[in-house]
Amino acid sequence: MKFILILLFSAFVSNAQIQKEQLDLMPWPQNVNLTAGTFALSKGFKVNITGNPNPRIFVGATNFLRRLDGRTGLFFEQGFSTKINEYPEAQLQISCVRSGKIGLYEDESYQLSIDSNKIKITATTDLGALHGLETVLQLLQNNSKSYYFPAVEITDLPRFTWRGLMIDAARHFQPVAVIKRNLDAMASMKMNVFHWHLVDDQGWRIEMKNHPKFTEMASDGEFYTQEEIKNIVKYAGDRGIMVVPEIDVPGHASAILAAYPEIGSKVVDLQSNSVESKKQSIAIANYAVERRSGIFDATLDPINPKTYQLLGEIFDEVCPLFPGDYFHIGGDENNGKEWDANPKIQEFKKKNKLANNHDLQTYFNMKLVPMLKKHNKKLMGWEEIM
Repeated sequence: MKFILILLFSAFVSNAQIQKEQLDLMPWPQNVNLTAGTFALSKGFKVNITGNPNPRIFVGATNFLRRLDGRTGLFFEQGFSTKINEYPEAQLQISCVRSGKIGLYEDESYQLSIDSNKIKITATTDLGALHGLETVLQLLQNNSKSYYFPAVEITDLPRFTWRGLMIDAARHFQPVAVIKRNLDAMASMKMNVFHWHLVDDQGWRIEMKNHPKFTEMASDGEFYTQEEIKNIVKYAGDRGIMVVPEIDVPGHASAILAAYPEIGSKVVDLQSNSVESKKQSIAIANYAVERRSGIFDATLDPINPKTYQLLGEIFDEVCPLFPGDYFHIGGDENNGKEWDANPKIQEFKKKNKLANNHDLQTYFNMKLVPMLKKHNKKLMGWEEIM
């Protein structure tokens, strides 16, 4: 008897009108208004796109169909979305006014309307439409008879313009498939910035065709080829996500200096006045890739012209791989020990009236600004650069 009552109660709950608080929406839209009724899915469900969007909306709509198909097992008759106004009578109508620009301060708003016969997504840009598709997927419900969407009116736009996730692939290398899986998860949460930390004490993770020593000596064979980087950037862009690379300088430089120790700040400690010792006075200090986490002493030499020559060449090769507006230079946790122990650096500080290492690091940072501006990039870093 108890089992029968449980079944009857379950049937009552599944057929009752769902309450707004029961919706599995994340992040929660700005305005949600549930109305009476549902939209029942069938294998004839189709998507149609109108307006003047970026072609990424076709990728998004196709992915939407495949994900919805995978969750329902309905085997939709439409497998792909390939062109404007492809199915004018489709149950899901997407209207976009214009192509959206990947980055900050773009219009990512959308309006979603679901009734018993039609689903409409209206957005200024395709970026907003992509968010609308994610909301539709989150609204999916089922009972013993069908898969369906509750009738609802939603208006939404992001609360924050920078909605980011950082993956530190320098310390913990992640395969391409894992990066893409995280980008999919970001898109499902309507996030728009992927901060890709690619260089730190523990490794250099970018293929450098002009400077192969970086991957030969500082990657342990774990790095992303330039083609893989381009592929990931496109994959992110198709999901409305800007990729911001990080190469951490002037501290956290063990991997860089393992390949190019001649631009390090460390002074070789000479203990004798022998002829052999004097020969060593021009020796270059040794650096190695770090095998554990922490704050280390390895720091670029801010008064060596070769430092800026190499960084300029790095930016020239790396910046074109990332079309976004920002480049992250790290700038954090420079303990200053190598600078303090280097007489030439201390002399430079006095000569240029730099009161402390913070002033010296500001000097260093400002030298990088025009190098990045050359590639239409804005320099950014951790709070220590302020």
